Amino acid sequence: MRKQRISKLPAPFLKRVWLDDAKVTDRAAYPFCLPIFRDGFDLAFDHAITIIVGENGTGKSTILEGIAALAGYDEAGGGKGYRPVDHSRALEVSGGDLAQALRASWLPKITTGWFFRAESFFSVARYLDLAALEGMGSPPDFLSHSHGEGFLRFFEERCQRQGFFIFDEPESALSPTRQIEFLKLLRRMDLTARCQVIMATHSPMLMAYPGGRLLRLTKYGLDEVTLETTDHYRLMREFCADPRGFVEAVLTE
Repeated sequence: MRKQRISKLPAPFLKRVWLDDAKVTDRAAYPFCLPIFRDGFDLAFDHAITIIVGENGTGKSTILEGIAALAGYDEAGGGKGYRPVDHSRALEVSGGDLAQALRASWLPKITTGWFFRAESFFSVARYLDLAALEGMGSPPDFLSHSHGEGFLRFFEERCQRQGFFIFDEPESALSPTRQIEFLKLLRRMDLTARCQVIMATHSPMLMAYPGGRLLRLTKYGLDEVTLETTDHYRLMREFCADPRGFVEAVLTE
């Protein structure tokens, strides 16, 4: 495999991604029926770290899957050239469908990196172990650690070089303390100016990363917001102010 040349241009490498209406064959089919794609879709990147928040079902993961597939990653997760999950019997492959209708602008086109999905982490980790053993190498063995420790060890090993990285809810297995460690990793990646990160999260702690661009996805589209204006932060603030009163109130609604 030819080694990719290291670029001296700073991140972000993916400058813009947009929906080509001419490539959408069925507007009623998923994912094109989602409100975010109803009137076209156009997203520009001007920060090395982009963070997308929003309620379940708005299309955050679908957008990330589409961008990952566009970059050459498997929509189940992994790096370029990896296929850790058998899709032959899959009922839903929305990321690949979306990617076929997306267009992108890169400068330069850096597509080495990783697409991390919490829900498929174990499948990807087992795939990496098997691939190493078949190649007579030493398996990385991310699964011998606790869930959160395995996540962080994985991030530490895979996210140190120049690349394009997509994280879909990385907080899923991380305690608040581990989320702080993940924030430190993001800072190290950011300071190198060699890593572009696109992340979807429900964690207010990760949303607060300084220097990142925070976008909220709703049925009306993507808008740049501050942490304090997100529903996630508002609910967490109300909970922290009066935990018992907050829980009692929501349970009686």
